[in-house]
Parts: sequence; structure tokens; C-alpha cells
Amino acid sequence: MTNLSTMGSREHRTAWLFLLPALLLLLLVFGYPILRAFWLSLFAQNLGTQLQANFAGLDNYVRMAGDGRFWQSFWISSVFTTASVIFELVLGLGIALILNQRFFGRGTVRTVAIIPWALPTALIGLAWAWIFNDQFGVVNDILLRLGVIQTGINWLGEPTLAMVAVVFADVWKTTPFISILLLAGLQSISSDLYEAHARPWQSFYQITLPLLMPQILIAMLFRFAQAFGIFDLIAVMTGGGPGGATEVVSLYIYSTIMRYLDFGYGAALVVVTFLLLVTAVAIASWLLRKSRLMV
Repeated sequence: MTNLSTMGSREHRTAWLFLLPALLLLLLVFGYPILRAFWLSLFAQNLGTQLQANFAGLDNYVRMAGDGRFWQSFWISSVFTTASVIFELVLGLGIALILNQRFFGRGTVRTVAIIPWALPTALIGLAWAWIFNDQFGVVNDILLRLGVIQTGINWLGEPTLAMVAVVFADVWKTTPFISILLLAGLQSISSDLYEAHARPWQSFYQITLPLLMPQILIAMLFRFAQAFGIFDLIAVMTGGGPGGATEVVSLYIYSTIMRYLDFGYGAALVVVTFLLLVTAVAIASWLLRKSRLMV
């Protein structure tokens, strides 16, 4: 018994020894920038101080508490993330269920389905900006030909419609990523489990959905972090407009640092946004572990 415990502890130490380089790399890549940002957030370094770093303590965080523009951008990011993730999960699950069936040309369809996700995001944003253009856009042209509208709609010039447009573009691009993740989960479910269920809806709710829940939560976790930190798609399509209606947190941080050269306050915005994301991811991870235990 003693020999077994000794071998187990030795294997445990060996495993940590092999993991140590990767952990050090993660600490260097992710830990140092966050610590550096936190250190910078304790200083006032902007055009008002002639870019000299003056120690300010927690003044930047106090300023942030009363910054209406930051909280508005945080709310916009939350709305964008919630809408995008919900639509992507629903559509991605539907596409994954279709791609999991056997039909002629299934391999080709799977390859084509992932193309939108593989394309550069900035290029996709530029394409959708033209599609939603009020004068030359395809969307208005189709609606005019069908008689749905009489004049072109300024999709990217109205606050609500601009949000709808960027959500639609993000859903179109990222849904294939969700479908591939869920398709992998569907293929891991044994077909023998469906033999006792004659009704497809019954097998879906009693077998497919419970066994697929861990993959759904993983996909939701990935997409939540990505969607909340989105930058390039919205920067290309609307630039945060009109009137800040689509200015997400990443765009506000970019403007604060690169346009207004307020490095100290921008670093504080990065730190707080990071902590909020970590909290949300921790809650999602707890739900994921709980769902695995239930399964």
C-alpha cells in the first residue's frame, strides 16, 4: 500500500513538472499584462499631466463609478452579448442536429457551413456594412423589390436598427463555431440510447439535451467571453455609433487610451472589465461542473 501511494505521489509530481512550463507561459502571457494594467491604473497619466505618471491611488476607480459613458457601454456590451449568444446557441443547436444526420454530401455541407467563422472578422464587418447600406445595400434592395418598404431604411443610422444589424452580423459569423462544438457533442452520444424512444421530441428532451448540456455550457462560456470583448466587427460596421448606441466596452477603452491618451483611466477600465468577466466565467464554470455531476 505504501509503494502504491509513493508511486501515485511520484506520478503526481511528474505531471506537475510537465505542466510547469505551460503554467509559467500562461502566467507570463496573461498574468503580467493584468498586473501591469492594475499598476498603471493607480496613476494619472494623460494629456492633463503631460503624460507624466502621477500616483493617484484609487482615483481612477472612483471616477469610473460616476462615469455614465462607461456604464452605458457596459450595458450595451451586455445587451449585445446576451442577444448574440442566445441566437447563436439556438441556431447552432439546430444546425448541429441537421449536420448530425446522414445525407448525401454531408461532408461538403459541413465544410461550407464553417466558412463564415473562418473568414476575417474585419472583412465580414465591411461586407455587412455594405449589405446594410441605406442606399446601395442588398437588404433594402430586397425589401423594396418585395414591396415591404417604400424608401430605404438607414439601418446603421438608427440606434435600435444599428444594434440589430451588428447582432445579426455577429450571429451569422459565429453560429458555425457553436454548431461545430455541439456537433462534436452529438457524435459522442451513443445511438443505442435512442432505440427505446419512438418520438423524436421525446428523445431530444430526455436524451439529447441532458447529455449535450455540458457542451452547450462550454460553447456559451466561450461565446460569452468573445462577444463581450468584441471590437473589430462593431468598429468596422458602426464605429460605436450612431450616438454611441453600439459603443461596447472595448470601443470605449480604445477611445480612452488611443484617442484621448488617458492611459491611467484606460488601464482602470481594463482591470474592472477583466474582473467582471472573470466573475461571470467563474459562475458559468460552476454551472458547468454542476451539470456534469447531474449527468
